[in-house]
Amino acid sequence: MTRVGLAIVLVAVLAAAIGPSLTPYDPASQTLSMRLEPPSLSHPFGLDELGRDILARLVSGARISLAVGLAVVSVSSLIGMALGSIAGYFGGLVDDAISRVVDVLMAFPGILLAIALVAVLGPSLTNVILALCVIGWVGYARLVRGQALRARELEYVQAARALGAGPARIVLRHVLPTAFPAVIVQATLGMAGAILAEASLSFLGLGVQPPTPSWGTMLDAGRSHLFDAPHLTVFPGLAIATLVLGFNFLGDGLRDRLDPKR
Repeated sequence: MTRVGLAIVLVAVLAAAIGPSLTPYDPASQTLSMRLEPPSLSHPFGLDELGRDILARLVSGARISLAVGLAVVSVSSLIGMALGSIAGYFGGLVDDAISRVVDVLMAFPGILLAIALVAVLGPSLTNVILALCVIGWVGYARLVRGQALRARELEYVQAARALGAGPARIVLRHVLPTAFPAVIVQATLGMAGAILAEASLSFLGLGVQPPTPSWGTMLDAGRSHLFDAPHLTVFPGLAIATLVLGFNFLGDGLRDRLDPKR
């Protein structure tokens, strides 16, 4: 399943990178006379309600999904690793303050908090990334904090402290490297969560705004044609489900490979 997940992710990345140049149709080009045309040889995934090629829009939407996932995971992991290592290494009041913030944010369902933030800030791709980062760093912080609590008691960390190494050097050189395997797994699974969250917000009209192609907005547009043109929702739904499963398979495989107990 790890290989399957990796293959799915690689196909999605290649499609986002070179797919638009290989697709013969513009994702924004409209042919109203052929609207809602079912899949055919010339249009393998059919046309939408405005006569736009669904395959071209899916390939273009993959760029947005992967960009959002990469941005959210990068920012969230950096913030979470920094705060988690500080809380775990120093402990005391610093640990209590950071842990209480983490507990408060984790008490709310993440998607509901993201909806509230985007509703206040306004629907846009930038605000979606910002909202997902606000709720995304807490998982990394809690994970790294636990690793730091364990690592600070190891003998080589205590030896470095006895030799006069400063807290910053100890955290960067000795504490954080012990958390990297767990963070990599968390980041892989976080990509799936960010892609699904972006699609959900776009489906609700709070994410990417038309005419920019997004898998969530494509699902929303196809709701009114579930029976007369089901291909409008089937293919975007399959794209979301397949990519999310691919990242989950990859994350599960990495977790097994990087588990020191195995």
